[in-house]
Amino acid sequence: MDSSQAKNRSLPDVQPAAASHAVHSIDHFALEVPDLAVAEHFLLSFGLTVLRNGDCLDVFAADHHRWARFYEGESKRLAYLSFNCFEGDLSGIRQQLAACGATIVDDARFGSLEGVWFFDPDGNLVQVKAGPKTSPSGKSVMRMESTPAGVRGSATRSQVPQIRPRRLSHVLMFSPDVGRALDFYREAIGLRLSDRSGDLIAFTHAPYGSDHHLLALVKSSAKGWHHSAWDVANVNEVGQGASQMAAAGYPAGWGTGRHVLGSNYFFYVRDPWGSFFEYSADIDYIAAGQTWPAGDFPPEDSLYQWGPDVPADFVRNTEA
Repeated sequence: MDSSQAKNRSLPDVQPAAASHAVHSIDHFALEVPDLAVAEHFLLSFGLTVLRNGDCLDVFAADHHRWARFYEGESKRLAYLSFNCFEGDLSGIRQQLAACGATIVDDARFGSLEGVWFFDPDGNLVQVKAGPKTSPSGKSVMRMESTPAGVRGSATRSQVPQIRPRRLSHVLMFSPDVGRALDFYREAIGLRLSDRSGDLIAFTHAPYGSDHHLLALVKSSAKGWHHSAWDVANVNEVGQGASQMAAAGYPAGWGTGRHVLGSNYFFYVRDPWGSFFEYSADIDYIAAGQTWPAGDFPPEDSLYQWGPDVPADFVRNTEA
């Protein structure tokens, strides 16, 4: 059963009008963490490429795009989130931000003044700039490994290559008011609702073609960072990634399993700061111009289809 088959409460026929101008991708996110050396070890173990760049770490996936930056700070927190849009949408997004009453930032502590910087209703610093489309333009085919009779089907543990994520898929942030944040991101930068579970969690996608969720929001008493998800080739790589991280000293997490909303196979690795990095494979894809049948799913039927029980602290906001 995938997300289109799962039992859900259909949303009203009349949805809020979509914004005229929209982002198409996440360009990168930036986190502050207490120790860059610890961050570098974790990121390299996860299979990402890390380069020192002055006072921060630049983080790349196998596609060679810089997906993240890590700065040193007193504790873990989101420094900023950067989106890309087409050049023709940027001025319209500026107008939409003004109409939403967003607080525009004239200069940012992190990065250049490129594009427009602002605070979302939860106080997160966000950038929108004209830039390349980093979200996929179609769904990747997931190929399961299989061998004919008479042939050994699995390599030994020592022969398994390091799992290296291909790209960033999505991010999830805590919000004290999911509905308010959802309205803002829809009206200000054009993200569209994919699915939700009441006021507990909401998943959004970009209208130019993107994974089922680009930005997700989950309820908490305060803002915070929950996880970043990284695309790998198949469920076998999800499981291999979990073993890879356990061997590197990071055994805690959740999975392997399969989600309902998004349908992706997953393993979440707990990072040194109480948030997560997710190996993700075969997430649902929403094509450009497609009207996705967004649903409102009951909590008990929305998180995962199969896998181990959810850890008690999986949705604990360490920043609250």
